[in-house]
Order: sequence, then C-alpha cells, then structure tokens
Amino acid sequence: MKQRKKPMRTCVITKEKCEKKDLVRVVRTPEGTVEVDLTGKKNGRGAYLKIDSEVFAKAKKSKVLERILEIEINDEVYDSLNELLK
Repeated sequence: MKQRKKPMRTCVITKEKCEKKDLVRVVRTPEGTVEVDLTGKKNGRGAYLKIDSEVFAKAKKSKVLERILEIEINDEVYDSLNELLK
C-alpha cells in the first residue's frame, strides 16, 4: 500500500519544517480578527508556530506575527496560545 504524504509547514519563528500536526496556526480572518486555528482550515491569512512556550514568547516579543498577518495583535491571542500548553 502506498504511504500518504504528510503535510509539512514552516514555523515562522524557528524556520524549522515540521509536520502540520506539530504546529499551531494563527489566522487573520477576512473580517479582520486574529484567531488561533486549531483545525488548520479557517479562511484567511495564516502563520504557523511550533507548539512551545519559548516560541510563543519570542513571537510576542519580536512581533513577527503582526508583520506577517499585517494587523495589530492583542494579548488575548498570545494568552490563548499559552493555554494550549496546559
């Protein structure tokens, strides 16, 4: 039986290629809100982050997500990312 291809994505902080299931997607929706996309299928412009507290902290400090998603991100999004670790 032929093996299926596993989707690979790149973390915007570490630039590391990982399987899609090992990353979390942050998306800017067409309505202009920023949400954490656990399904990976929401409509809008997305960016992937490795599920790690250091990566989340670096993303907040360097404001990389704001540049990639081209919108100001409030602390609630970063708080919901940290909730994923618990």
